Amino acid sequence: MNSKSGPAYLNWIAIAVLIIGLLLGLTILSAPAGIWLGIWAFPVGLNILIQADPYTHWVLALCLLGWIVLLGLALRAKAENTLKLCSIAALGVLSALFAWYIPSTFQARLTYPVIHDVSTDVNNPPGYVAIAPLRAEVPNSMVYGTVEGLSPEEHAQQQLAAFPDLVPRLIDASPQEVFDRALAALEEMDLEIVAAVPEEGRIEAIATTFWFRFKDDVVIRIQDQGGQTLIDARSLSRVGRGDAGTNGRRLQRFFELL
Repeated sequence: MNSKSGPAYLNWIAIAVLIIGLLLGLTILSAPAGIWLGIWAFPVGLNILIQADPYTHWVLALCLLGWIVLLGLALRAKAENTLKLCSIAALGVLSALFAWYIPSTFQARLTYPVIHDVSTDVNNPPGYVAIAPLRAEVPNSMVYGTVEGLSPEEHAQQQLAAFPDLVPRLIDASPQEVFDRALAALEEMDLEIVAAVPEEGRIEAIATTFWFRFKDDVVIRIQDQGGQTLIDARSLSRVGRGDAGTNGRRLQRFFELL
């Protein structure tokens, strides 16, 4: 039976779209949330994303179709609560969109080589001093190019192919000026500064990734080159064989700010 608020099935369509979208969104959100709360380790959270990813675009399409059908039927029935019903369903569509976006962006990054250590100087990478004790019990070595299945030469080749712009930079400025600019860039990136030693030209910092709360370690090396300053940077993950391009993109961002 119709009423001013429209047929009852309009309510059921709106609620169905809302529930389906929210369930998918909460499933995707549970992947990093479980890691943040210490409920499960990273592999479990990553597996949730991998398992859900093939279905996210279908669920998003279903929710969007449901919203369109709801709008058409509500307008046809001249329901007074059309705006309310479509708003409720829109929440489900937005949740499904969020659920599709997160794993899709992660999958896009899987085109990067499966490495977790990126340095502008692959032959003599900057070393960690203050951060070294913090990495004493982490799986990934501080020795550059130590990735299972790759030789150090292959590791360097893959890095240079993926990030050809990440090379030592010679800057026409004093070491102190470059040091100050580098420190400001790291702070703007919201990295945790662990050590800033201008007399050694060394800055060390920790970056914590947003979704999975990974901790990656960054070290900057600044050297006087007789009127100019040579700067190198390195970013190294503590866990994981690959980083989906995170370390390389972080250093690219650093040099953009520099």
